Amino acid sequence: MTLIADTSIHTSFDTAAAAATRRATGDVAIVGRRRQPAVTAIAATVLTLGAAWLASASGWRFAALWIVGALLGVALYHAAFGFTHGFRVLFIERRSAHVRAQMLLLGTTVLLFYPLLAAGGVLGQPVRGFVFPAGLEVALGAFLFGIGMQLGGGCASGTLYTAGGGSTRMLVTLASFVVGATLATFTWEHWHVLPSLPPIGAVQTLGLWPALAGTLTILGLVWWGAARLERARHGRVEPILRRPSRSDTASLLRGPWPFAVAALAIAVLELATLLIAGRPWGITQAFALWGSHAVDRLGLDDPTFWAFWEEPTRADALLRPLSADITTVMDVGLIVGALLAAGLAGRFAPTLRVPLPHVLAAIVGGLLLGFGAIMATGCNISAYVSGIASGSLHGWLWIVAALPGNWVGTKLRPLFRLAA
Repeated sequence: MTLIADTSIHTSFDTAAAAATRRATGDVAIVGRRRQPAVTAIAATVLTLGAAWLASASGWRFAALWIVGALLGVALYHAAFGFTHGFRVLFIERRSAHVRAQMLLLGTTVLLFYPLLAAGGVLGQPVRGFVFPAGLEVALGAFLFGIGMQLGGGCASGTLYTAGGGSTRMLVTLASFVVGATLATFTWEHWHVLPSLPPIGAVQTLGLWPALAGTLTILGLVWWGAARLERARHGRVEPILRRPSRSDTASLLRGPWPFAVAALAIAVLELATLLIAGRPWGITQAFALWGSHAVDRLGLDDPTFWAFWEEPTRADALLRPLSADITTVMDVGLIVGALLAAGLAGRFAPTLRVPLPHVLAAIVGGLLLGFGAIMATGCNISAYVSGIASGSLHGWLWIVAALPGNWVGTKLRPLFRLAA
């Protein structure tokens, strides 16, 4: 075995079987609960110096978003809050805790976002949602992304926080993710011709209150349906929030967090991103940016002539330094935040003993994740969470197409000797 599970993680509010199935990354040797002051100190130092440098080089907003990204990494890591594992255990075991936590995240974010998006700004700061066209490109990209989630071992946010937490296999997934996104941008003009609807936003189309009522109703029905599936199979529904105890104060720093706490924390940090950046949280366009910069630095090609980067706002992003790219700043901050969380939890223990089939799965999965994310105008965060939080039809289309992809990916996992 290349992974030693700490079965104490989340067992206070999950069953032992659910805790065991958290071993999704495939290569992290978890070392118990001892403190790791060196890891914690390194991460804290990087966070502090990074914030100071960004404030000086790019302004206070970038420093603030760096910290927001880091806090997202802490929340995701401490709760093992992943979308990939949640979909898989729903398909295979009919366990719904992850999915119900996603509904809590979405419902809370919708309540926070819709009034601000309807107003168009807050205290003079304009805000906008991610409302993009919904069409065959989104559907096909999300389907490919769903397969990639199960083979690569994580979604976009999951890849970042598990890589930051010490997973060697997920570093391979991340590198392949970047390559896949870069290939998608390079070939963009060849596949960006599929039919689609114009951008449709619920708030703009229906008005604030009908949009809010309709969205919350759909999310509530998904919660109810997922819980019903679990109760029919197991006779009970796992809670997503444990009873408060004396150790809860300490666990905020060292983990584990209940899913409900993480969902609420992520929703608040999504709001912080909207207020500071003027738009929701996104992840994957930075991967295309990193890959394109690498292509340019290595002298392989000139990405400025790629059709994808000729769109004005994208061209501006390509020409700016990476330190002036909001998504890059938050992505790297998330990785460092996950490293900090792993050090606080005493679980940072990367290993190079990764089976070859798992490496191959990470490569194939990462390529599908990257290509699919660019096709679908986003990932599980920017298209699914931020898209639905923005009231965009493309966010709903994304999850409808990504779920079958996840099912296919689950069926393919045994080919790479990955646990079902």
